[in-house]
Amino acid sequence: MRIKRTTPRSGTARRTRLLAVTTGLIAAAALAVPAASADTAQTFSANQLTAASDAVLDADVAGTAWHIDKAAGTLVVTADSTVSQAEIAQIKREAGANSGALRIERTPGTFSKLISGGDAIYATSWRCSAGFNVRSGSTYYFLTAGHCTDGYPPWYTNSSRTTSIGPTAGSSFPGNDYGIVRYSNTSLAHPGTVGSVDITSAANATVGMSVTRRGSTTGIHSGSVTGLNATVNYGGGDVVYGMIRTNVCAEPGDSGGPLHSGSRAIGLTSGGSGNCSSGGTTFFQPVTEALSAYGVSVY
Repeated sequence: MRIKRTTPRSGTARRTRLLAVTTGLIAAAALAVPAASADTAQTFSANQLTAASDAVLDADVAGTAWHIDKAAGTLVVTADSTVSQAEIAQIKREAGANSGALRIERTPGTFSKLISGGDAIYATSWRCSAGFNVRSGSTYYFLTAGHCTDGYPPWYTNSSRTTSIGPTAGSSFPGNDYGIVRYSNTSLAHPGTVGSVDITSAANATVGMSVTRRGSTTGIHSGSVTGLNATVNYGGGDVVYGMIRTNVCAEPGDSGGPLHSGSRAIGLTSGGSGNCSSGGTTFFQPVTEALSAYGVSVY
């Protein structure tokens, strides 16, 4: 089930966003379905794959995510349980002559932003997870998901919202999915760790990389990177680009939590489908982009 919120922005009603703690998402073991009329002997150029990717974006079907599999020379399109056969046919029609490049995968879950890394943080009426602690000079911040910081809310350490952390200092969503919160409460500790793991650097993800995620709902879970530069359409105009695709599970409330590989910061939890009982597909905002955008570093 999706729980939504509507917040005014600049005097007009803001587009509905997915909100705080939602109920569990359906398990998401991706089932490969061959693309119709695909010529398996045909190869597709980088330009054709890019054109196919643009076509999927133009089709604008909520509940889809896609990335180019360079090794296989295909565009992997993952469709959640809300996507109909007619919408899949629409995507293929949009791809036209490049429809044979599509590899359609079905997942029975529902793609959603996992609002609700590791420690719980509370805004006005929703919960997320803190990502990596970062700094610029003597000023300290933490990174989290942009769909959490959308609207620039203040943040608190507890559900009763009596202990302040500080204000949202930057937010980028949709397009990207990262935000930054400044520590204004000087009594709060802000170690450069994720749980007990000391984070000393940041790196870009690679396919096959072993990664670990921490979130305030489900704790610590591990898996591997399965795709890069994925585009995810959460619906309602909420499309994000350049995401890391993984088989690490996550649940509502884990949004914004950190993805790391050993001592290296890798990503921030964006969204996905599934749960941590049956597994799932989860997408992450590359952390290096957020670090560069805000001129901050891990420590």
